[in-house]
Amino acid sequence: MQITRQADYAVRAVLHLARNGEQRVATNIIAEEQHIPPSFLAKIVSQLSIAGLLHTSRGARGGVTLARDPKEINLLEVIEAIDGPIQLNECVGENSTCSFDDNCPLRPVWTEAHLQLVSRLKNTNFAEMMKKDTFSM
Repeated sequence: MQITRQADYAVRAVLHLARNGEQRVATNIIAEEQHIPPSFLAKIVSQLSIAGLLHTSRGARGGVTLARDPKEINLLEVIEAIDGPIQLNECVGENSTCSFDDNCPLRPVWTEAHLQLVSRLKNTNFAEMMKKDTFSM
């Protein structure tokens, strides 16, 4: 499984904003410093704003800020705002399409791995990532 490039960019953009505290940051600065194509970032910012993760403002003093404290934003919600719900395999989740259902010996493995991944992403917030951040601004 691999998250999309768009979700990776979204995570990097949110981390960038978390580092800046409550300071508004222009999207062109985020794009330049995080090596994200500006047109791609505009779409990402829009999706994250709709998801309630970012506040945006236009104009000469416009920019982007986090809508919540970094400790209240986790990796799972940023990734899912961009890619939709994480599904490790088609047989995992509420709308399972596995024709073997409960008789499949692989389903418990996929289900456990899925739950561990979702739990890890949900329990990792941006305040924690800033503590481990070795990149300087």
